[in-house]
Amino acid sequence: MEKILGDKRREVILEWLKNENRPITGGELASRTNVSRQVIVQDISLLKALGEPILATSQGYMYLKERTNEAKKAKRLIACKHAPEKTKEELNIIVDYGATVKDVIVEHPVYGDLTASIMVSNRKEVDEFIKKIETTNASYLSELTNGIHLHTILADNEKTLNDVCAALDQAGFLIRDDH
Repeated sequence: MEKILGDKRREVILEWLKNENRPITGGELASRTNVSRQVIVQDISLLKALGEPILATSQGYMYLKERTNEAKKAKRLIACKHAPEKTKEELNIIVDYGATVKDVIVEHPVYGDLTASIMVSNRKEVDEFIKKIETTNASYLSELTNGIHLHTILADNEKTLNDVCAALDQAGFLIRDDH
């Protein structure tokens, strides 16, 4: 396979990302363009610097098409607390009700709010996310804050968000304002 060079490679990567409805891994992009994964990381950084709305998720890179789909969704920021080993259970509760976990946010004492994209909508994606954490020995962001974290969750309607929150509360994951 012939190596695709510089600007042409970034143009091709951008087209692939725009035309996919699923994330594409850096490894897959590297294989398609016959370059290293590190070159892809640099290409993605250059594209982002040019203002391209590319999101790096745990499943790969995605081009953020017009946010009309997200704009039509009901959205809620929820506060949770649990031990790291409960993460899979928490995420599965959310996706089992048909919601999407957009991100996780923690408040760092030096850096302020740290936000990381999760973008999981079903059990398969939750399993892939957990597996990636485990195989890379990465830490959960919530470990920085003794398990306290926020999630932005998206759903088709408010009832779904209410059902998710009720289930998370019943499981003991929601932080309650009982004062």
